[in-house]
Amino acid sequence: MQSEKIVAFGEIMMRLTPPDKLRFNQTDLLQVNYGGSEANVAVSLANYGLDSEFVTSLPANRIADACLDDLRSYRVGTGHILRAGDRIGLYYMEESAALRNSHVVYDRSGSSFAQLRPGQIDWEAILRGATWFHWSGIAAAVSESTAAVCAEAVTTARRMCLTVSCDINFRKNLWRYGKRIDEVLPPMMEQCDVLFGTDEEYRRTLGVEFPAFEALDAAYELDTAGYETAAKEIACRCPRARAIVFALRNVLSANHHTISGTLYTQERLLRTRVYDIDPVIDCVGVGDAFVAGLIYGLIAHRDAPQEALDFGAAACALKNTVPGDYNQFSAEEVRTLATGSLSGRIAR
Repeated sequence: MQSEKIVAFGEIMMRLTPPDKLRFNQTDLLQVNYGGSEANVAVSLANYGLDSEFVTSLPANRIADACLDDLRSYRVGTGHILRAGDRIGLYYMEESAALRNSHVVYDRSGSSFAQLRPGQIDWEAILRGATWFHWSGIAAAVSESTAAVCAEAVTTARRMCLTVSCDINFRKNLWRYGKRIDEVLPPMMEQCDVLFGTDEEYRRTLGVEFPAFEALDAAYELDTAGYETAAKEIACRCPRARAIVFALRNVLSANHHTISGTLYTQERLLRTRVYDIDPVIDCVGVGDAFVAGLIYGLIAHRDAPQEALDFGAAACALKNTVPGDYNQFSAEEVRTLATGSLSGRIAR
């Protein structure tokens, strides 16, 4: 795996969060950390020991310098990040508690990333020597020009014979430039080798319907036939895809979730265990942890897709237990959960 190099592209933002689950009006202090879907994936992959590089655009100021220092502290490559524009994107988050949902306010209009234009990034130079390119629908939702940059990157990666993965990552509050997700993403998804998404995301982009995931505990049995039918529909629409992943989550309360996932590959549907997570510490970045876990799993277990899926689901489950956007676990820790007990006993 040492020769594998993964390049991820998207926007990284500064996250500002009131401490102790306070509401915005209750605090004069905001905690700072950095995150964004594709950056979260890059960090996880670096934690697993892979050569991981993140590409974005950031302003040439000290806030962006701090963001770069944060990425480098996780051994993520930053050598091809463009320094342009005037500001880093922000998002403010009230954390959920009991019956209260989390609340996010974006402040990313006019960010350095939003102002990216095709031709600014030398994709051939960046992807030379890489084996995998990852992007998500968030990058295409920020602005019409960033969607064009995504298309440019995907086309180049395809031409250079990289594995290309896409996380649909639908965010309704971002699609504001006059086009719908089902108009923009499908042509790019059709060029991808690996697809990630939830039931709602596949429905919005490709019109595919899924059975409901209604797990109340870890004993839940998936409707395997229903997911297999949906996967075959997606495979007909995106025939290049050799792996189609469904991320499954049931929110029982703000602090109690069940999660699982399926993987359709080689014309068969694989499923993994259901994780019953109570309490959830921070669910931001949970889907990104699943994506990164699957990417790592598909690389580390090329001939064992069930092991790849189990690794991805375990990575997703563990992310629920730590605050912040980034997953904080090694491949060994994830593998221990994927193959072992769920007891939570002390490791001595």
